[in-house]
Amino acid sequence: MLLPTIDPTTTKAWKALHNHFTCIKDAYLKDFFANNSDRASDFSILWKDFYVDYSKNRIDKTTKNLLIDLAKEVKLDQSIQEYFAGSKINNTEKRAVLHTALRTPSDAVIRVNGTNIVPEISVVKEEIKAFSQNIITGKLKGHTGKAFTDVVNIGIGGSDLGPLMITEALAFYKNHLNLHFISNVDGDHLHQKLKELNPETTLFIIVSKTFTTQETLFNATTAREWLVNQSSPQAVIKHFVAVSSSIEKVTDFGISEEYIFPLWDWVGGRFSLWSAVGLSISLAIGYDNFQELLDGAHEMDEHFKNTSFEENIPVILGLLSLWYTNFFKAETEVVIPYAHYLHRLPSYLQQAVMESNGKNVDRNGKPITYQTGGIIWGEPGTNAQHAFFQLIHQGTKLIPAEFIGFKHSLFQDKKHHNALMANFFAQTEALMNGKTATQITKELSCDASHPLVPFKVFKGNNPSTTILIDKLTPKNLGALIAMYEHRIFVQGVVWNIYSYDQWGVELGKQLATTILSEIKTNQIHQHDPSTSALLKRFLER
Repeated sequence: MLLPTIDPTTTKAWKALHNHFTCIKDAYLKDFFANNSDRASDFSILWKDFYVDYSKNRIDKTTKNLLIDLAKEVKLDQSIQEYFAGSKINNTEKRAVLHTALRTPSDAVIRVNGTNIVPEISVVKEEIKAFSQNIITGKLKGHTGKAFTDVVNIGIGGSDLGPLMITEALAFYKNHLNLHFISNVDGDHLHQKLKELNPETTLFIIVSKTFTTQETLFNATTAREWLVNQSSPQAVIKHFVAVSSSIEKVTDFGISEEYIFPLWDWVGGRFSLWSAVGLSISLAIGYDNFQELLDGAHEMDEHFKNTSFEENIPVILGLLSLWYTNFFKAETEVVIPYAHYLHRLPSYLQQAVMESNGKNVDRNGKPITYQTGGIIWGEPGTNAQHAFFQLIHQGTKLIPAEFIGFKHSLFQDKKHHNALMANFFAQTEALMNGKTATQITKELSCDASHPLVPFKVFKGNNPSTTILIDKLTPKNLGALIAMYEHRIFVQGVVWNIYSYDQWGVELGKQLATTILSEIKTNQIHQHDPSTSALLKRFLER
C-alpha cells in the first residue's frame, strides 16, 4: 500500500497552525515558564535512559496539540504501520523500507513479497558474527600467515558515513584492530592511507550494493593494485571481502564468494549501518557490542511504533522541526553533541536528513509550495561555543538548536565531565533567557547610555531541545540513531514527500562519467562556456 498523498497545507490543522502562529510568533520563552510552573514536566519525555526536554521551544500546549492534529490528519499513524509492515513506501523505486527489520528479534515475522525476511537476516548476522570473531581472534589470517591488525572500509555515502560515525562514537569499546575509512575518490587521501599500512596485515572491506559506484571502485581497484604489487595476485582472496548484492561483479573483481556479505534492495544506503554494511563496526567493537547497537535501535522502533504521539520522541521532535521550518521559516538546525565521541554525528545527519527530505515535488509528482527538508549542521560542544555560538546568541537568524549530553562519562573523570556539562546546561539557559540592558548596567555599574551596553545585550528567546542520556553505550547510541531515522520519516510523511529515494544525486554522477571520458581522451565536447573553459585550463597540465 502506498502512503497517503495529502498536501499538508490543505488540512484544517495547518490552517489552524497558521492562525495560531500569528498569535505566538513574538511570545517569549521566559513568559511561558512564568505562566506555567509545570512547563518543564509538561514538555519533556522520560524513556528508558533518555530524558528529552523540549520545554525551551517556542510552543505552548495549543501548538503541541495542533501539531499532533496535523500528524493525525495526514494519517501518520497509518503510514507508520505501512513503514514497519514492509509496504513499498519507496514508491518511485518500488521498494519497501525495512532497515528496521535488520534489528528485530529472530522470531519476528516481516514479509516482503510474501516471504518472511527475518530468517535470512538472522543467517547474515551469524555470518557477520563468525567472521568478526575469526578476524578479531586471529583465526583468519593474511596471505603470509600473520593476523590482521588493520581494517580498511572502502565505500561512500551510507556505506561510509554510518560505520565511520559509529566506530568513532564507540571508540571506547574498540578492540586491538585499527579501523580506517576511505570514501573520497581523491587519490591523495587513499595513497596517504596506504603508506601507513602493512599489506601483510590489512583487510579491505569493499561496500557497494551494485558494485558499480565510481568512487568505491576506483579506490578498491587502486587498493588491490597496491596489495598485488606488494605481494602477489593470490593475496587478494585473503585480504578482500565485499558487502554487495552483485555476486558476479564482486567475484570478477577477485573476491571469494565465501567473503561476500549480502545487501537487500529494501535497505537504503543511508540507513544501512544495521546490515552487513556494519561489518566494520562489528570488527571494531566486537559482535556483542554490535548486537547491543541493534537492540537499542529496536527498542526505539518499538517506542515509535507503539507510543501515542503526545509522548512519542521521534514524532514530537519531527513536528517541532517542521514548526520552525514551515512557520518560523528557519533555514537551518544545529546539532551539538557534548561528547567528542559524537563529533561525526552532525555530518552523518546531514546525509540522513538532507538526502532524504530535500525534495521539491510531492508524492503526486506535483511541485511543492512550502519548505521541505532542513539544513543540518553542527560541531561538538564546548568547541562550538568558541566558534559559531556567537551567531546563535547575537546573530539575526533563528537557529533551533539540539543539545545531546550524557549524565556519566566513560572514563569516570568527574572533574572534566562536570565542567563539560556545566557548559551544556548553561548554553541552553543562555539561549533562552539572554541578557538584558538592565542586567548589563548593573554588571558594569553604569547607566544605559554606556557605549558597551548594546554590544553586550543578548536578546534570548532562542529555542533549544535537550536530550540527556545516561551514558554513551552501544545500546543508547543505537536508540539515538534510530530516533533520528524515525524523525526523518515523520517529517517526510507530513510534507507529503518520498523520503527514501535520492534522484537528486544522479545528474552529477552522469555528467562526471562523460567528463572523465573527455579528460582521458583530451577531447572536450559540448558544454556551457564556463565548464568548457575550466576543462581547457585543466587539460593544459
